[in-house]
Amino acid sequence: MADPTAYEIRKGAYYDSVVLMQLQRALTGLPGVRDAGVVMATPANLELLAQNDLLPDRIDPAPEDLLIVVRADSRSPADAALRQVDELLARRRTVPAGHYRPRSLKAAAEMLAQAEWILISVPGRYAGAVAREALDLGRNVFLYSDNVPVEQEVELKQYAAAKGLLLMGPDCGTAIVNGVGFGFANRVRRGSIGLVGASGTGIQAIAARIHQRGAGLSHALGTGGRDLSSAVGGISALHCLELLASDPDTKVIILVSKPPDPQVATAVLQRAWSAGKPVVVDFIGHPAPAQRLGDVHFANSLSATADLAVELLEQPVGPRTDVRAPKRPNHRSCLRGLFSGGTIAQEALRGLQALLYPVFSNFAEPHLADPLVSHGHTLLDLGGDEFTVGRLHPMLDNDLRIRRLRREAADPQVALILLDLVLGVGAHPDPAAELAPAIEQALAAGEIELGVILIGTDEDPQDTDLQKSRLIEAGAQVFEDTGQAVSFAAARLVEGRRREADTGFLSRPVAAINVGLETFYDSLVGQGAQAIQVEWKPPAGGDERLQAILQRMKG
Repeated sequence: MADPTAYEIRKGAYYDSVVLMQLQRALTGLPGVRDAGVVMATPANLELLAQNDLLPDRIDPAPEDLLIVVRADSRSPADAALRQVDELLARRRTVPAGHYRPRSLKAAAEMLAQAEWILISVPGRYAGAVAREALDLGRNVFLYSDNVPVEQEVELKQYAAAKGLLLMGPDCGTAIVNGVGFGFANRVRRGSIGLVGASGTGIQAIAARIHQRGAGLSHALGTGGRDLSSAVGGISALHCLELLASDPDTKVIILVSKPPDPQVATAVLQRAWSAGKPVVVDFIGHPAPAQRLGDVHFANSLSATADLAVELLEQPVGPRTDVRAPKRPNHRSCLRGLFSGGTIAQEALRGLQALLYPVFSNFAEPHLADPLVSHGHTLLDLGGDEFTVGRLHPMLDNDLRIRRLRREAADPQVALILLDLVLGVGAHPDPAAELAPAIEQALAAGEIELGVILIGTDEDPQDTDLQKSRLIEAGAQVFEDTGQAVSFAAARLVEGRRREADTGFLSRPVAAINVGLETFYDSLVGQGAQAIQVEWKPPAGGDERLQAILQRMKG
């Protein structure tokens, strides 16, 4: 380093990141000071200092130590700056007269017994233990801290779920509960749209747009960015959907997330399906499986998501016509799709995979091991090469499909069969004449249902109305498009019941305990919430060896 520098290491001295930022800015404003760095001496922070030519040579601080570095025009102003550190720290906001700050969560919980929330923004290596203590105290948690190991996140969320508590995070930057913003939140009016988000800025963008459209939010609940990963399994998202589905003040629900794990997406969409109220889904950057599946609607941008939720809020909510008690016995739970149109099969698969997992096929992942043998939920393109070698396409010849239909109907696991029937010039001149008897025979036992997607016009040579009436007489449900058929299938195969959740803690006035960033405490108080700031320090001064000893003693 060309310019003279001075540094100081303060062993085990902890300050939150806002205080450190303020101190760093104050030091850089002193006469003769060119640059300054004020950090907890973690490896990542030391690397940042090195990149900015501020890391002194031959130092070896511990991660729990405070490192202050000043680079100045000469040695004198550098040393003078270090001598002012304590004075500058003392200028930070002091506790008002008569206000006591407890030094532990337990003491804070005793002081503010009505607090149902604990906000945590301490360094990630301590955050899990603080969150566990908050859950032990029976409080819901807003966990802003990042760098919490994913294994610890799963453990904490499972523990919270077992206790009936909500844990938002880790790395949850935004939430709004009963009109009070947690973390980084926009001031928006109260209303009837509930929001579940695994994207903090996504929540903010949608909330702001809803406010601009003249509507408002009941609650916005964050999950943390990893919640919909395969490792975490959507634990918080599922809980949040359950809460908003049970909340009488929420009329429309929004779910926004970065692209989720496919299996987790299915579980979350199944929960959305059973919410009993409209749900708008935006998996950012992920193709929507359909425009709509029952009461689950899909959008492809943050603004479109907000706009659609506002529009749904203004529409009267009628009973769902696609939901009724299935005729199938309980042991029948599988879907089979026998399609002649490849593109129609692709569209059906995309919609079905949103709500059923897995759906095997002969043209997309997961592939059937043998296209001649169905497994679980199976959807086939019978126009694929493996089925058309040496025989006519199924749009001309129904023989292969009728034979496969009989086999699928005889499978004791099958509850529902979907077909397509594509009319037009060059296609079979009267396909329903052959398919209708086979459908009637398949349905004769009364244990399965069958739907047909009929594609045709009133000018097609097959007489579309005649084809439709024959299919209906045979007992089939007939649909004009793929989305209707997928909704029909989901209504029969997706679990439609949901648990009623206790939402009282969402509707009661917010009272919270804040551990970490004081700006979050200031925000709570500024919004009229009752709040207490904990004067938190790392246990054992941040010494990991002593922490382990203390933990064993507690155990």
